[in-house]
Order: sequence, then structure tokens, then C-alpha cells
Amino acid sequence: MYTIKNYMEEAVGNMIDKVLENIDVCKCPKCKLDIMALALNRLPPRYFVTKEGELFERLAELQEQFTVDITAAIAAAAFIVKNNPKHD
Repeated sequence: MYTIKNYMEEAVGNMIDKVLENIDVCKCPKCKLDIMALALNRLPPRYFVTKEGELFERLAELQEQFTVDITAAIAAAAFIVKNNPKHD
């Protein structure tokens, strides 16, 4: 079965913990989702069609290409969330 995926959503989800480990920001689930949403709004979507089993192979190919952009978007989003947390 084929499916459509936004590569950036998968990549940000895969990289967020690694990027945030060196940033002083709340890492609760709500803040992490806020950071992901803001980062994804800064990144262009990269949709592709794949068979379900081929998804991870495709992600590995694209990860290297966009690592710097994704890291920068996550860091910028973390700064915004740190200064404007949406929880108590």
C-alpha cells in the first residue's frame, strides 16, 4: 500500500530530542509539540509517496540533506517556546 508523507514532520520528530538536549528549555510533551509545530512552520514541506516499508530508507536519504535546516528551525522554535511557554 502506498502512503503520502511529509518528510519534514518525520525528520523533526526524529531529531528533536538530540537538538534539545543542549538547549535549556522545558522538554515536557506540550512544549516539545509546540517546538515541533513552530519548527515545521519554518521549514518547507517535503511530501513524497512511498510504500510503507520504504519510509525509513527514504528518510535516511533525506536526513543528511536537511539536517542543518532542521536543527536551526528546532533551535529557533525552542527559543520562542522558552520565552513564551503555554503551560503553568
